[in-house]
Amino acid sequence: MARRTVTLDEKIERAQAEVVSAKERYDRALDELEKLLTKRQELENKELIKAFIASNKSLAEVMAFLNGNSNEINEG
Repeated sequence: MARRTVTLDEKIERAQAEVVSAKERYDRALDELEKLLTKRQELENKELIKAFIASNKSLAEVMAFLNGNSNEINEG
């Protein structure tokens, strides 16, 4: 039986097909990651707003705290 040799062009075509397939998988995975990160950010934002509403702190006090100006909080 004669064994057929794979030409260089055939190898190139296969490699290109593999790259296209890998790029499509990468793009889908990246899209899913971006959706998950956005969802997490939305949940964290809601949690932060909920905590602010439930607190007895003013917006100025919260902003001072977040900006690291603890002197303004203690003086106020």
